[in-house]
Amino acid sequence: MVSWKLSSLLLLSLRAFTAFAEIKVETVEELQDEPVTPDLKVSIQASFPQSEIFGVKLINGHATQAVLSFQNDELAPVSVQIVGGSLVHDIGPEPQILRNLTATRYAVDVPAGAAETLTYTFTTEMHPQDVRLQLVAVIKDSKDAFYTLSAYNETVSVVEAPTSIFDPQIIFLYLVLLGAFAGTVYFIYNTWITTLFPQKRRGGKGGERAKRSTAGTKKVDPADQTAVLGADGPAVTSGSKAYDESWIPAQHLQRPEARRVKSGTPKTKVKS
Repeated sequence: MVSWKLSSLLLLSLRAFTAFAEIKVETVEELQDEPVTPDLKVSIQASFPQSEIFGVKLINGHATQAVLSFQNDELAPVSVQIVGGSLVHDIGPEPQILRNLTATRYAVDVPAGAAETLTYTFTTEMHPQDVRLQLVAVIKDSKDAFYTLSAYNETVSVVEAPTSIFDPQIIFLYLVLLGAFAGTVYFIYNTWITTLFPQKRRGGKGGERAKRSTAGTKKVDPADQTAVLGADGPAVTSGSKAYDESWIPAQHLQRPEARRVKSGTPKTKVKS
């Protein structure tokens, strides 16, 4: 009975020790994760060569170039390891991270008392708005200790890329709108405008129509002409025979001879 009690106490003590060890490890880890205030004499200046004089603008779909100038005032050289950043929206008491920018590795050494310039490029694709741009750089000193330094922390504007008139989509849209406008104007003209003006007559006067009609006629061969005797005398018709003469009687096919009529009054003889 006594041995059972001792074993129970030993088991409880082991569990308590294990829990205390876990709490101690977690406390150490939390202390290690807390940011250490950098005691490093390195300054960083950020500039944007492509920005306007009214402020930094991040154009969607276009690469934004940031030039970072590192000044090392330490007695030993330092190394620039990583440069990254994020876009932050200040809403309420706690800022909200909208997007993390791509981190770029450099591993560039900066000698003591010297300066070095690096270019950091990133691209944005988000709704147009004003955000806060945070750029940070990870620096390693001569003792292999890492420090995180702020390179830029200002408000910038995210804007859309300007459209060009030579864009194929814009040109196609212009053509479609122009065709629709031309069709609408033509429909309005034929429906309402033409009814307001008098219709023009086709052709001119009788003499002009006769001249135009006779101008395009062909010359008739005399062999194809046929004489027709009418009330006003013999007439000539042109064209080939377009009928069958087999069923017409022979006496009707004979052409009558034209009688000669003497002109003037006849002379009378005077008897003596």
